[in-house]
Amino acid sequence: MSRVSDGFLPIYTDTDGSVEHIVKRSVGVLGYGAQGRAHALNLRDSGVKVVVGLHETSKSASLAREEGFEVHSVASCAQSQDVLAILLPDELHQEVYTQEIAPYLKPGQTLIFAHGFSVHFKQICVPEGVGVALVAPKGPGRALRENYQNNSGLFALVGVEQENSTHNAKEIALAYACALGCGRVGILQTTFKHEACSDLFGEQAVLCGGLVHLLRHAFEVLVEAGYPKELAYFECVHEIKLIADLIYSKGVAMMQEHISNTAEYGGLLSGGYLVDSSMKARMQEILKQIEGGGFAQKFLEEKTRGFAQMHHQRAQLAQHPLEEVGAHLRSYLFKGN
Repeated sequence: MSRVSDGFLPIYTDTDGSVEHIVKRSVGVLGYGAQGRAHALNLRDSGVKVVVGLHETSKSASLAREEGFEVHSVASCAQSQDVLAILLPDELHQEVYTQEIAPYLKPGQTLIFAHGFSVHFKQICVPEGVGVALVAPKGPGRALRENYQNNSGLFALVGVEQENSTHNAKEIALAYACALGCGRVGILQTTFKHEACSDLFGEQAVLCGGLVHLLRHAFEVLVEAGYPKELAYFECVHEIKLIADLIYSKGVAMMQEHISNTAEYGGLLSGGYLVDSSMKARMQEILKQIEGGGFAQKFLEEKTRGFAQMHHQRAQLAQHPLEEVGAHLRSYLFKGN
């Protein structure tokens, strides 16, 4: 049975999800990027019969074949496989689903998604009798594969948005997660909404939005005040990993106990001044935009423009002075890598 503690979500492990529920079914992994490759390899090593679904022109097709997989068209997989793992970029789901998956779906099949975006924000409409399940490993494909090979795994989220005609979508999702190796660590039950919105919020408010702007502004403040750019990079960019590793392994409170008193007191004094209630209010606005579908609409509109704004901002960031000094220092830090 799942482990349950008061106030926490249930955590499932290998004892809760029999891999047999997925081993006895045929699985089509659609996509062979970082996640798709890791899913396909881990599933196969767990005894699952896997075929890979790709466009004939896909650059990944040759790699998938070299690694021993049959490569079929997406439409062929939709017609023949019991379970379809849709591991394509979010912005492609609607087009691929509408043209190459939906026409061939049958009651009893189950679709598995690694992210709740396209389902929660109504980019696809799945007919009754076809299961819609979430299996979202909490980490990149490379880590998913490496952990599996080291007899460990990543935490994963599972959820069911719609049952299949045989009412076993949850069993299939748990079995799939266990076949990825996630049951060795833990599997949390959630919903498509909670996964999609919390994932987007974390990326925007902290990991890919807030953090990047914070370190860039901090670097600029030191350099503009006359400090060497090398020192600004080390103090405001490079050392993020040291703190992140402590938080990752020990938690926020224990991180504080592992840094100097000077660092801890300085953070106490200035952190709340910098990140105050007005920033929290803006974070709440970001979350409301996500929950209301505003971000999804903007993202998909940006896709129709070929991601022009995103590519422009990426190019601007590449020209920022912190990139030049970072590359210079890394050439010494990581010689031979």
